[in-house]
Amino acid sequence: ASQNIPFTFISRRPNFASITARTISTKPCYPSSVITHFKSFCFLRPMLIDPASLVHNLDQLEAIEKASLRMVAQAIYDFRESAIAIFQHEGDLVQDIGEDLTREAMDRMGVSKVDERLFGKVDYKRARYYFHPDFAVRQALFIDSKAEQVAGQGTATLQTTQTSLRIRHIRSGAAQDVPGTLPTVVQTSGGSFLSTTIFVKYSYTDLEQGSYLNRITVAALPNGMLQDRYNPNPQVGFWLAGRNAPSLGEAFRVRLSFAQLKAACRWRVQYVPLPPDPFVWDDEETAD
Repeated sequence: ASQNIPFTFISRRPNFASITARTISTKPCYPSSVITHFKSFCFLRPMLIDPASLVHNLDQLEAIEKASLRMVAQAIYDFRESAIAIFQHEGDLVQDIGEDLTREAMDRMGVSKVDERLFGKVDYKRARYYFHPDFAVRQALFIDSKAEQVAGQGTATLQTTQTSLRIRHIRSGAAQDVPGTLPTVVQTSGGSFLSTTIFVKYSYTDLEQGSYLNRITVAALPNGMLQDRYNPNPQVGFWLAGRNAPSLGEAFRVRLSFAQLKAACRWRVQYVPLPPDPFVWDDEETAD
């Protein structure tokens, strides 16, 4: 007796674009050559891609990080007027203010959520789905907030727990290669999640009462799978010596240079304008 073996496919060809699924029988009236012909036009695709597979598609990985940065930058932009007022009137420590602002901005925007707890030394952690017209992936979104006086607006200080990159740079004339301890893909009981790390830097000036918010910088740090593209050796990268004293046994720190990261990839660093200026995405395509 013949068997009916259904399979679902998505068309590759424009004239099949309206077809979303079809069952093809393997009865004798459908010879194997016909089945093969249909399969040449169509392919099966899982709903969720394996984040680890992105090591073989780095352009797709960069696109995910770019879209994630757009979302965070827009959330911060929408919240900027509240941020200015809070910096002026709140009496809390500015670092605490920065952390609260980022959480409130992201909560106001809202993102998809996977019921999975993430761990890490960052202010905002969210296990979520990232959706694209052609695929979806589980994402571990980490957003860390920094607040510092305007003199330090060009950098953000990191710990190794906040990056999946190896930190290759020159310090005191010697090459260093320190591994970041954040996994490129976070494994949980609920599945695999792509690590995406974004930093929000609030730069301010102290006033007699409160603080004046001068600038907001939002930056996407590359996932460790992109190591060879961005930091293949200590001579190529965007790291500066951290604010720690190894001679005193202080934990390793490193500073992310926004200017150097932007020089490596323009869109990875965005400056959120303060009112009344509109937000213009800064990219190679929008550069003069």
